[in-house]
Amino acid sequence: MPLPRQHRLPAALLCGALLLTGCAGGASGPSASASGAAARSLDNCGRQVEVHGGGPRRAVSLNQGTTETLLSLGLADRMAGTATWTDPVMKGLEKENARVRRLAENNPSFERVLDTEPDFVAASFASTLGTGGVATRDQFEKLGVPTYLSPADCAGKDNSGGGDGVRTAPLTMETIHREVRDLARVFGVEERGEQLVERLDARTAAAKKGLDASDVTLMYWFANAESPYMAGCCGAPGIITRTLGAKNVLDDTTEEWPQVSWETVADRDPDVLVIGDLTRRSQTAESASKKIAFLESNPVTRNMEAVKHKRYVLLSGQAMNPTIRTVEGIEQVAAAIRRFGLSR
Repeated sequence: MPLPRQHRLPAALLCGALLLTGCAGGASGPSASASGAAARSLDNCGRQVEVHGGGPRRAVSLNQGTTETLLSLGLADRMAGTATWTDPVMKGLEKENARVRRLAENNPSFERVLDTEPDFVAASFASTLGTGGVATRDQFEKLGVPTYLSPADCAGKDNSGGGDGVRTAPLTMETIHREVRDLARVFGVEERGEQLVERLDARTAAAKKGLDASDVTLMYWFANAESPYMAGCCGAPGIITRTLGAKNVLDDTTEEWPQVSWETVADRDPDVLVIGDLTRRSQTAESASKKIAFLESNPVTRNMEAVKHKRYVLLSGQAMNPTIRTVEGIEQVAAAIRRFGLSR
């Protein structure tokens, strides 16, 4: 996108960005190392991301998922902005999140991001860092701003078609762990990354301990009442389902979030409905209360087993996306299966 003549090119970009050149005159502090330190590089979705010195000092995260990972790594003081939120921030991160400027509830403009003078930009989805999103990776990188895309949205995933992409291989927690380790490495806080991965693993082990959900069927509804987005086999809901040994009644599709008819939903008739409880306002029936009201009043769905017995599990959008909060999904679905008396 061409910049207007009056646009002030940020100083961080004029010096080629700290990440790419180790430019002197950047931020100081205990986490910043001397200019000229050995570079660290990593492969990210087919691109090389190279880091010099102490890493980014003015990072911008364009999706809630990458934001919460950075905040969980204790990096609020090295962030210049966040954007694109579906839910309240993860519990325990409220104070850290309040320290970071929110650029927009949805996609900010390219220029709004540049106005923060970023030296690193991260996003959870290729649609955010692509044509039709905030800007492409090339647009940022031509200005000397390195970019990072969550590997969960590129590894084993084809985003070339319409919709939310197709999984060519089932997503695993290892891919989410890779993002944690990648970002920890970019910022030079590798030990914090390992500690976060260990906490996620421990929570997963505790959630599934002693649970036998092999006879339980699930369906995941993210958004939209007219033509609902339901989870296919192999994204973040697939991690939840496989971890607990249950079955997703729509596991015969590799689409990330296929839109299906309500007749199909009723025909598959799962034991439990996992429902996205979103605070954003971009689709119909975003909140769990609106979804439940629809299910219980619609003649096609009101006689489903899960609806008749009110077997609903309410999850944040981030728990249903491939993020560190997918572990929340594992915990909450496991607890609900026990509560409903469905565990053998």
